[in-house]
Amino acid sequence: MAIFDKALDGMVALVTGGSRGIGRASCVALARRGATVIVNYVSREDAARETAGLIEQAGGKAALSAFDVSDGPAVKEGIKRIGVDHGGLHILVNNAGVALNGLLLRFKDDDWKRTLDVNLTGAFQCSRAAAGLLLKARERGRIINMSSVVGEMGNAGQVAYAAAKAGMIGLTRAMARELAPRGVTVNAIAPGYIETDMTAESLPEAARAKLMENIPLGRIGQPGEIGDMVAFLCGPEAAYVTGQVLRVNGGMLM
Repeated sequence: MAIFDKALDGMVALVTGGSRGIGRASCVALARRGATVIVNYVSREDAARETAGLIEQAGGKAALSAFDVSDGPAVKEGIKRIGVDHGGLHILVNNAGVALNGLLLRFKDDDWKRTLDVNLTGAFQCSRAAAGLLLKARERGRIINMSSVVGEMGNAGQVAYAAAKAGMIGLTRAMARELAPRGVTVNAIAPGYIETDMTAESLPEAARAKLMENIPLGRIGQPGEIGDMVAFLCGPEAAYVTGQVLRVNGGMLM
């Protein structure tokens, strides 16, 4: 159920990969609670502007920030600029990701590197760059890392993606221990199969039907269901939750 209170009023949130899918839904869910939301993107400015429009319709304020999370200097400069322009940063949602799939024996080195650079190193670089601002936010500081069900259970044909998403869980727990003394919480969300452009492109109808057999709730999830979990973890009701992996997967992994 969507949360419509204004508990995040006055707070600034950065959502990486916020132009579509789960990132867009997270932006809108944070906006409903009153946050100013910075939409990060790499190349799809048109899609990012669409997200910004939805943020404003939901009652939040929107801004755009273009940088590639795998580019360390660009991340550092982009987040520094956000701090200057908006007077701080309270929430970081590490959502940017790519899924380059292939079987182990045929998987290319470049695809392995790109998958880890964006999904795992990107989350590390954004968290490191934002840490100073989040520590100043103290008890209002939040980091949400977008992992995946395959990071816990694995999946054939997704060696790099599964490794990166598993790494994000370890990153989450380590950062949670480091930042907890200043009141900043760090958690991960592990979605199951969610109805996004990424799954639509990579999931033929026959594979979708087979997948349903392994989801006890019998359906693929919606981006808004992940966005609502992000909004919950960023609110005051989750102030005592840190270092956790919240599974939103329809029962695929219990």
